[in-house]
Amino acid sequence: MRPIVVRLQDFIQNSIVARILLFLSVMGPGIISANADNDAGGITTYSVVGARYGYSLLWMLVLITISLAVTQEMGARMGAATGKGLAALIRENFGVRWTAFGMIATLLANLATSVAEFAGIAAAGELLGVPRWVSVPIAAFLVWLLVVRGSFANVERVFLILSAVYLAYPISAILVGPPWPQVLHQTVTPSFQLSAAYILVFIATVGTTITPWGQFFIQSYVVDKGINPGEYPATRVEVMIGAVITDLVSFFIIVATGSTLFVHGIQITSASEAALALEPLAGPLARELFAIGLANASLLGASIVPLATAYTICEAFGWEASVNRSWREAPAFHSLYAFSIAFGAFIALIPELDLVSAMVLSQDVNGILLVVVLIFAIRLANNRRIMGRFANGRLGNSIAWTTAAGLILLSILLVGTSAAVLMGIPLG
Repeated sequence: MRPIVVRLQDFIQNSIVARILLFLSVMGPGIISANADNDAGGITTYSVVGARYGYSLLWMLVLITISLAVTQEMGARMGAATGKGLAALIRENFGVRWTAFGMIATLLANLATSVAEFAGIAAAGELLGVPRWVSVPIAAFLVWLLVVRGSFANVERVFLILSAVYLAYPISAILVGPPWPQVLHQTVTPSFQLSAAYILVFIATVGTTITPWGQFFIQSYVVDKGINPGEYPATRVEVMIGAVITDLVSFFIIVATGSTLFVHGIQITSASEAALALEPLAGPLARELFAIGLANASLLGASIVPLATAYTICEAFGWEASVNRSWREAPAFHSLYAFSIAFGAFIALIPELDLVSAMVLSQDVNGILLVVVLIFAIRLANNRRIMGRFANGRLGNSIAWTTAAGLILLSILLVGTSAAVLMGIPLG
């Protein structure tokens, strides 16, 4: 009997070890792409939400987390099942005209986000006394060098390390001692305001979490990493974990700013005001801690968003696209990566540019254009000719289509409320 028990224990232990090793081998796409949503635009948008509306928008994070998990999982599943990126599938199944339309929408959203990343670097540098004309070019060069001179494994390691530095906000939120019953009540109690400013922030909150580039990036990342259908279950778990982690960070950013800025009527118009949310943790060093966190988030986003742009455009036109390829082997890929970095850095260097507004508005562009990408992705994920047994289920389908429909409705409301304001029509 004893040898049988020993063998059974060995089998269980080996199975657990095998599962852990499999998870570690595929770890990256879900956690990196989800955490990159908490980039410069994300941190700034959530800070503005907390400072301007307190805890009243926390409820939407619950819905966003579900939508993020479903849409990211859909992209990862398509990558594992087909071995192709989203842009390549769009080209093959919708033709040149629709592909061009989708790529223009994606390029506009990605370039806006790249501007936000370098605006974050500029804001972080200025908090530390470094002018933007110094910090932005140096950061742009380092980001470019990371991918051009690094291997896929090294790039992935750097991204994962950067993704781990998001603990300051949860600690600060806990230290300030917010009214947790009120926080939890507003987390589960929906509220809404019919005003252009509110809807803009609402769309920005969705657009900074569920991004157009994120849909392309996670699918291309899964393909580039070589994850196959057999390994996919572990990737699926990692994607779900990534969605929860990123929105927990978002939750605590809103709680921290709501507890420190909203209660004192402080509206964020600069990075130094946003830094006040970290005073409960860092005291007089809040500016420095916020600057370091913002720089970290910006560098992560400034690396990943241009990379997603290069992946997307190259796949759409059938060009070589891989971090593991040299400039000679994939000239279009590396050129697009360099252009995205240069464009974002150039705009961020404009002397009178309002950095906070630039970061928040970029997320509005993401939110408005996201629906275009989602419709392509959902239709492809439902195509059993392409996906076979990996096609969308009813629940995932319902959540994905509801997300797209919600964004369309918000965009219509935004146009309507903006027009009402221009015509002097009072809104309730």
